Parts: sequence; C-alpha cells; structure tokens
Amino acid sequence: MSLMKETKLSVFDLPLVELQIKKAFESNNEIDLLKIIKNNTFLLYELYARKWGIQPPFAEISFGGDLRCDFAWLNDNSDGPEWYLVEIEKPNLQLFTTKNDPTARLNHAISQLESWERYFEENPSEKNRIFGAVGRFKFILVAGSSVSWNSESAKKWRIHRNKQNRNFEIRSSNIFLKAIETAKNFPNQIWSFNDHPVALNHKDLYGYWQNYSYMDHWRKILK
Repeated sequence: MSLMKETKLSVFDLPLVELQIKKAFESNNEIDLLKIIKNNTFLLYELYARKWGIQPPFAEISFGGDLRCDFAWLNDNSDGPEWYLVEIEKPNLQLFTTKNDPTARLNHAISQLESWERYFEENPSEKNRIFGAVGRFKFILVAGSSVSWNSESAKKWRIHRNKQNRNFEIRSSNIFLKAIETAKNFPNQIWSFNDHPVALNHKDLYGYWQNYSYMDHWRKILK
C-alpha cells in the first residue's frame, strides 16, 4: 500500500506548486491563486473535514443568476450530505482598518457568503436541482494572511463572527502553505487527493451526483 501511495504522490509537482503559490502571494493575485488551486486540489486539504476518501471539488458553481462560489464539494456523511461552498479572496487582502474595524472588502466577501445562504433558504428547490440533495451547507471564506489575523482584536473578531453562524467559517490564505508543508513532510496524508488532482468543471456536477449511489438514497429522503 505504501508503494501505491508513493506512486500517486507524483501527480503533484510540489516544488513547482510552492513556487507558484509564493508568486501569487507576492503579487496578491486572486486569479492566479484560483488557477493554481484548480490544478492542484491538495491545496484545499485544510478545508476538507475528512482527509481520506474525499469527494472531488468542483470549480465555479453558479446559482441565482449572479451568485457563484469558487469551489464546492460534498462531504458524504452518514447523517446526510453536507456541501462545502468556498469563496477565496486575495491572499493579502486588507482585513481591518486602523481602527480595527473590518474593511469594506472583508464585509463584502462575508456578504457574498450570506447571500448564498439566503438564496438557498428562499429557493429550497434549487438546492436539489444543483446539488442533488443537501442536508446542510458549510460556507467558508478564505482571505488575508495569518499575520493579518494575528492581532488580538482580529482574533476576537473572527471568533465572534464564527460563533454567530456555525455554518460559516473564516480561514486565512496560509492554509495553502500549510497544505504544501503537509504534502512535503507527511506525503501519505494527501494520497486521497491524487484520485481527484484537478477540480472538475461545474458542468460535471449534475452527472456526478446522478451517478453516485450515496446520493440516490438521500435524494429520496431530502425532497
């Protein structure tokens, strides 16, 4: 089994990915960052609740006309399908003003996630049309560096914000650097991502859940 895992690890070019990520961080380029993640799904490692037997991530899922998440994937729990919807902002996004208030850009990013939740609450049939069946959503915002979140006021703000809605989570962009370190130091931890190295197109989402027997069961229950 270990030999099989070592073979699978060659799917990702870690030195190249690390170089690309660092360049995207230096230029604070959100578009480049998203492209790198699409082609190297293990970078989402820190966001996956279950690290083994993962379900594939899908890129750029649109809904409600002008709403879109950067990535989405299924956590196929025994107690029902949990869908993760992720928004990724600039890696060095300015998060707080000199008065320790959230910036307009951070507030806008949070509002985007809230609009997703509101849309599916107001249009429940859309959940099943797009995702097949949904037991619950998990909304994740990735924005700013760990340094930006490291002040006492920023930490308190994020703790308070995460408590307000347990379906929401805010993480720093350093999760991508952590994923690279995990892949380098504990390569067997990311072996499951080698089965889905590239994020799938949003057009493949319907066929995915249509052909997954797990979803057949929950589609009958969660109508």
